[in-house]
Amino acid sequence: MSTTRFCLIRHGETTWNTERRLQGHTDTPLNSRGEIQARQMAQALKNANLSFDILYSSDLQRAVNTANAIEQLFGVQATIESALRERNFGVLQGLSIEQAPIAHPAIWQAHITRELDHDLAGGESILQFAARVEGVIEKLRMLHSGKTILLVSHGGTLDMMYRIASKQSLGSERIVSVPNASLNWIVHNDQGWSVERWADTRHLEGGALENVDL
Repeated sequence: MSTTRFCLIRHGETTWNTERRLQGHTDTPLNSRGEIQARQMAQALKNANLSFDILYSSDLQRAVNTANAIEQLFGVQATIESALRERNFGVLQGLSIEQAPIAHPAIWQAHITRELDHDLAGGESILQFAARVEGVIEKLRMLHSGKTILLVSHGGTLDMMYRIASKQSLGSERIVSVPNASLNWIVHNDQGWSVERWADTRHLEGGALENVDL
């Protein structure tokens, strides 16, 4: 039986995370705390003597900078994959979760009620986002069957991967958190996908913010 393991890592903290803004495709950098979290996460992997076969990262700098901490400690180079980006939140990008309902009440309502085919005025619908995420995770699984893959991405993207692995419906409310710089494990074998463990932040000093990107 071939078992393929993914260690899914959310990027470290950004200033927009602290401001509870929807980042989406906006290319925001890590803040100073996020840089520390990235190093703590990488050191935790090193302390666990984790053996992995390949490292992937979203192309957005908050993910790339988080992956850099792994690159430096393990002497590897990340493969950049743009399909690992966060969902495109359309006109909601850049707005905080307090501002968005005032600026775009109808679109915000569609967002929080998870209308599957609503693209948030120029963004991605949940159906489009799910297809993108499922496409990339299946591609990587097939490319690296039987391997251990590290993957640095975003809160909404990792929530979608959780839904795929746990068979949670796309329209249901989010049931797990994806804290900054957390470690999250999913596995694929002959029985299909399963979640091994989730939202591990034991390596972080002072905890971490949860994702607001639903």
